[in-house]
Amino acid sequence: MGIQKDRIKFNVGGRIFETTATTLGNAGRDSFFGALFDDNWNLLRANNNQEFFIDRNPDCFAILLDLLRTSDLHIPSNVPERLLYREAAFYGLSDHVRSAKWGPFDGNRLSLCRSVTGRAPGDGTAIRAGPDGGCAVAHGSMVHVFDWMLEEHPPINLDYQRVNDIGWVNTDGIVISACERLGTADGGMGLFTSSTGELRYKFNVVHDNQVKSYAAGALSFSPDYKIFSSCKGRSNEYGVGVWDQVTGKQIDFFYESPGWSLGDADKLQWLDRRNCLLVATLFPRKDNCYISMLDFREKRMVWSWSDIEAPVTVDEKRVRDAIAMEESNSICVVNEYEDLGFIDLRMSGGSVRWSSRSRLNKGKMPDESCYPKLALHEGQLFSSMNDCISVFCGPDCVLTSRLRRSHGGSICDFSIGGDRLFALLSEENVFDIWETPPPPII
Repeated sequence: MGIQKDRIKFNVGGRIFETTATTLGNAGRDSFFGALFDDNWNLLRANNNQEFFIDRNPDCFAILLDLLRTSDLHIPSNVPERLLYREAAFYGLSDHVRSAKWGPFDGNRLSLCRSVTGRAPGDGTAIRAGPDGGCAVAHGSMVHVFDWMLEEHPPINLDYQRVNDIGWVNTDGIVISACERLGTADGGMGLFTSSTGELRYKFNVVHDNQVKSYAAGALSFSPDYKIFSSCKGRSNEYGVGVWDQVTGKQIDFFYESPGWSLGDADKLQWLDRRNCLLVATLFPRKDNCYISMLDFREKRMVWSWSDIEAPVTVDEKRVRDAIAMEESNSICVVNEYEDLGFIDLRMSGGSVRWSSRSRLNKGKMPDESCYPKLALHEGQLFSSMNDCISVFCGPDCVLTSRLRRSHGGSICDFSIGGDRLFALLSEENVFDIWETPPPPII
C-alpha cells in the first residue's frame, strides 16, 4: 500500500486541523476518509490549498483524529460520549472506537461497567449479545434491542406469543423464536430488522406440501448461513428444522427418533469441526436429559447420551445445561449446584465424570430459582450460578475467577459477544454489562 506522506488540512466547524495521509489511512477504505484516496491510496486533492471543509463538531473530530494517530481513546469530560459515538458513526469509525473503548476479552479481567433498568412486560426470558457489542433482551412477548452504545431501538412485540430464544444473524438482523399463541400452535420464527423492529419474513415449516403451525424453541447458526431451530407442531413436524437465513426458505428437517425429544430441545449448538448439531433437552423440561449430535449429511444421529439408562436418584445430579468442547472431545454439563460434569464425545452413552472442585455455592437454590447456564468464549468456560458467573480456564477447567454484582440478584441468563458479557437478572428488565478494561497507557 503506497500511502503518500502528504500533509492535509481540514476545516471542521471553523477549526483548522492538520494531519498526514498515513494517519488518515488508518481509518480504512470503508471510512469517510477512505473516499479521499484513489484505488492506489494516492491522496485526492480538494483544491490548491489542500484544505477540506467538514461541517461537523470540531471537539469530536479532535478526539477521533487522535485515535487514528495513537489507537488510544481519551474522551474529555466536556464531551458527551453519545455525541462522540454519533460523530464516529458519521466518519465510519465506530469499529475503531469500540476496539479502543475496551481491551481484548478476558473473563478474568472483566469489570462491571453499567446496569440497564427499565419497564418490561413480565420476567426476563433470554439475553443475547450482538456481534457489535449490543444486545437483545426477551421479556415475555417482547424483545428489547440495544445497540453497542446501549441506546434502545423500537421494541419488537410478538402479541401474546412468548419468546423462547433470540439469535443475531448480523448487526441488523435478529431471529426470534416463539411458542404458542394462547394455547394454539401458532408461534414460529421470524427475522426482524434490529434497528426498526420490522418483520422481514417468517420461517415456515412445510410437511406433506402444507405449511404447518409450530412452536419454535432453541436456535443455532452455522457459518454457511443456516439457521437451526427445535420445532414442535400438531402433526409429525417434531424435530429440528433448517432454514436458509438469506432466503428464509426451509431446506431440511430432522425428525425425532423413537424415544428421543428433539422438538422440546432447550439448547442447540453447531459444531463446525464435526459438521454436526448438538441438541440437548434438559431437566426440568423433561424428566430425563437427552443429548445428541445430528449429522444432516447422513440424516442420522451420530452420538447420543441420556440419563434414562442410569436413573437419577439425587436431584443435584440433574443436568441443567450442556455445551460441547470440541478441543477436548467432551461435552460439559452443569447441575444446580454448579458441579461441572464431562461426557466423552468419543464414547456414545458414556457416564458423566462429575467434578466438585468447581463448586462455588453449596446448599439449595433460592426461592426464585435461576438455573445455571454455560458459555464458551475464546478458550474460557463460563458458568452462572445465583448472583455470580464463574470463569474456568485450561484443559482441566480450573476455577480462576468469578463475577458478582455488588447488590446481588439472581442471574437467569447471560451471553458474550462484541467483547462484552451481558448478564440478565431475575429482577424486571435489569441486565449488567461487563467489559475488559483497556490496557493502561504508558
